[in-house]
Amino acid sequence: MKLTRQVRSSLLSVIRRFSRQHIVVLGDMVADEFVYCEITRVSREAPVLILRQRERKILPGGGANAVNNLADLGAHVTPAGAVGADDAGDALLQFFKEKDVSTRGILRVRGYITPTKSRILGGLTHWQRQQIVRIDREPSPDGRQELRKRLRQLVAPWLNRAQGLLVSDYGYGATSAAEVETLRPRANRRRLPLVIDSRYDLAAYTQVTALTPNEPEVEAVFGKPIGNDLELLFELGHLMLQSQSLQALLITRGRDGMVLFEAGRKPQVIPVFGSDQAVDVTGAGDTVVAVFTLALAAGASFAHAALMANCAGGLVVMKRGTATVSAQELKEAIRNA
Repeated sequence: MKLTRQVRSSLLSVIRRFSRQHIVVLGDMVADEFVYCEITRVSREAPVLILRQRERKILPGGGANAVNNLADLGAHVTPAGAVGADDAGDALLQFFKEKDVSTRGILRVRGYITPTKSRILGGLTHWQRQQIVRIDREPSPDGRQELRKRLRQLVAPWLNRAQGLLVSDYGYGATSAAEVETLRPRANRRRLPLVIDSRYDLAAYTQVTALTPNEPEVEAVFGKPIGNDLELLFELGHLMLQSQSLQALLITRGRDGMVLFEAGRKPQVIPVFGSDQAVDVTGAGDTVVAVFTLALAAGASFAHAALMANCAGGLVVMKRGTATVSAQELKEAIRNA
């Protein structure tokens, strides 16, 4: 990805305004657990590996990862979500407290299981650890409607002092398109960018500022494989933009970069930033939506916000595990682009 001097100057100016932005993040606070193990032998009980645990880490994932990225970019961020009275919930709250991120909007819900994705990684001594299996723990669907109502009531007054609203809907019940519809008039009155990252309910979100799906999520909406068919991608992107009354649509395509759709404009194909051989794509979508939302809040155009999100995505996939990008890293990458 090459940038002209004028574009670089504009992007750097936007980054300098990051620290003055307050972003509210409404969504599913997920715990990403990484269990690092050493392979010792094959079990006699079954043809499986026996692993000796060496290290265990819990990091913010899902909406919590978007919060973490915004904090590392220098923004003032207020998360709204739920955790359970469990180790994963304790770890997320402690993580945010250590980063001086307010936890007043993260509810401890009785009987709720903090959504947790446990990745078991193993390898021989001095070898790179590889993911062997992932175990997911999910909250029950019971009580979701009441939880959404409580979170919506928390978020509504915060929008009076915010510069943007990011919604991270991973399908665990913290929010929905119906709740966002209730919040949308308040966001519109203040002209706040309202950006949605939805894993399973993409088509339900209408009349918002932007959606940031990946290509498989778009394929799932229309039931059509896109592959390398750019014409089909353009057709489906325009259809989604128009049918859902969006101002913009940013579709991420992995090693093929991104495509930005705006009303009345041709699709803008953005090539991948840096290497197309990613080290780890875990949480990259959270980084993209965080940077895109923050850049819009700081006054960037959709095109410039997409360039910055693309750059951040290219940086974060070169890191292992659930990672973030700092404002300084983003500055250096843009200066050298």
